[in-house]
Amino acid sequence: MRDDTDLLDALFEPGSETLRGDDAGLLRGHDAISAFRTRRGGVAPRTIASVEVRPVGGDTVLVVGESAFAGGGRGLQTQLWRRTDGVWRIAVAHVTGRPRAFDRSIWRVLGDPLVHGTGAGPLAGVRVAVKDLFDIAGQVVGAGNPEHERSAPTATETAAALRALLDSGADVAGIAGTDEFAYALAGRNAHFGAPPNGADGTRIGGGSTSGPASAVALGQADLGLGTDTAGSLRVPASYQGLWGLRTTHDAVSRHGVLPLAQSFDTVGWLARSPDVLTAAATVSLSETATDVDDGTLLVAEALLDAAEPDTARAFAAWVADTGRPVRRIVLPDLDDLAETLRVVQAAEAWRNHGRWIGEHPGSLGEDVAARFTAAAAVTAEDEDTARARLPELRARIRDAVGGGVLCLPTVPGPAPLRTATGPDVLATRRATLRMTAVAGVGGLPALSAPLLQVGGAPVGVCLVGGPDTDRDLVAAAATFPTHLSNPSHPLRPSHPSR
Repeated sequence: MRDDTDLLDALFEPGSETLRGDDAGLLRGHDAISAFRTRRGGVAPRTIASVEVRPVGGDTVLVVGESAFAGGGRGLQTQLWRRTDGVWRIAVAHVTGRPRAFDRSIWRVLGDPLVHGTGAGPLAGVRVAVKDLFDIAGQVVGAGNPEHERSAPTATETAAALRALLDSGADVAGIAGTDEFAYALAGRNAHFGAPPNGADGTRIGGGSTSGPASAVALGQADLGLGTDTAGSLRVPASYQGLWGLRTTHDAVSRHGVLPLAQSFDTVGWLARSPDVLTAAATVSLSETATDVDDGTLLVAEALLDAAEPDTARAFAAWVADTGRPVRRIVLPDLDDLAETLRVVQAAEAWRNHGRWIGEHPGSLGEDVAARFTAAAAVTAEDEDTARARLPELRARIRDAVGGGVLCLPTVPGPAPLRTATGPDVLATRRATLRMTAVAGVGGLPALSAPLLQVGGAPVGVCLVGGPDTDRDLVAAAATFPTHLSNPSHPLRPSHPSR
C-alpha cells in the first residue's frame, strides 16, 4: 500500500520470464514490470479481505488474494510464487480490479445507446463512438479537458458529420475521449488517463482520436467518428490495427466540430473492417468521388528512410507481396513539410483557443500546455512565411501523387510501450509528423490499413490518393495482402524514377 517500488521489485523474480497481467494487457519480464510500476502513480486504497494458498509443488505455491476497496467493490490478485535459492518470489501475477461502470479513459458519456439513429439504412445496428469535439444536441463538448467540459455551452444541434451517420441508421454509443483540444498524437490525457491499446495492452493507443480508437479496437463500438489534422486518426489506427480514413480536406462538413487548425482539419472514421468504413464513407461523401489508379504503387524513398529499419523492411516485403510494379516519386523535403504544417497549425490553434487558455490558467496537462505555449510564440511573420509556402508545397505533393496511390508505413514503427518516457514519446511525435504531414499539407485523403506487423505489433500501411479518391482508396486497400513477418525484400521499381 506504500507503493514501495524497490521492495515490490525485489518480490518479483528477475529475468525475462516473469509475467504480470491486468485488464490492460500482459507485461513480460522483470524490467517491463518494474518500468510500469514506477509510473502507475500508486494504487487505490484497499484492504486484504482474504488469502487462499494452494501448494503446487515443493517450491511452488499459488496464492489468491481478495481485496476490498475503500470506495466499494472487490478485486483479485492471483500470484504464482516460486522458491529459488531459499528465497520466495513471484513468477507470475494477474491483477483483476473492481468492475468499472465504464472506462473513463475511453468514454466521457456512455449510453445504451446515447442517441438513437433512424434504425434503418446501410449503418443500421452500427454503434458509433464520437470524439469529444463534435456537437451532439443536449450535450457539451469537453475537448478532453474537464474545465472546458464545465464551461462549454450545451449544443442545440448535432454536427453535420454525425447527423449523416444517424440518418443512415447508426446509433451513438457514447462520447469518447480525445487528447486535449486534439493537440497531441500519443493518446495520453493528463486528466483522464491513457485509453488502452486494444491490439497490444503493453503499448500506448495513440491520439488524438484516442477514445474512439480504443472503443472500436476493444469491441465497445463498431465505428469511431473523429478528426485528423496531422495524423490524429491515422496514428491510433496504425497503433491498434484498425482501418482509419482521413478524408480529402473539406470533403466532409466540419460544421459543429470544435476546430484545431482549419487549414488541415478533416473528419474521418475508424473501423475494424473495411466494409464498415466504406459504408460510413459512402453515406458521408458526395457522389463526385474519383477513381484511383492502383495498378502501380508510388513509393517515396524519403518516407522509407523516415521509418524505423524493421518497419521499412516489413513494408518492402509487403510491397513485393502485392505483385504490383513500383514507381518512385520525389516529394518536397519532409522536414519542410512538417515545419510548415507545425507553424500554421500552431498559429491557428492559438487563434482558436488562446483566449480560453489565458482565461483558465493551469487547466492544461503539461505536454499540451507546452505545445500551446510554443504556439503563442509564433509571430505573424512566421505564420505569413509558412502560409505562403503552403500552396506551392500542396501543388508539388498533388503533382507527385497525380491519379495514383502513394504507399508508405503510416508511422515510423509500432506504438511506443506504455512505459515510455515523455521525451521518448515526444521524439516519436516529431518523427511521425514527418510522415503524416504529406497528406496534411497536400489536403489529400489518406487511409491507414492494418496490413503489417512488426515485432508482433500492428503497423499500418498508408495509402494516399489524389483529391476525392477516398472511397476508392478503401476499396483498393481491401485487395492488398496482410503481411505478418519481416523478411528483407528490396523494392523493385519497374519505371524510371520521377
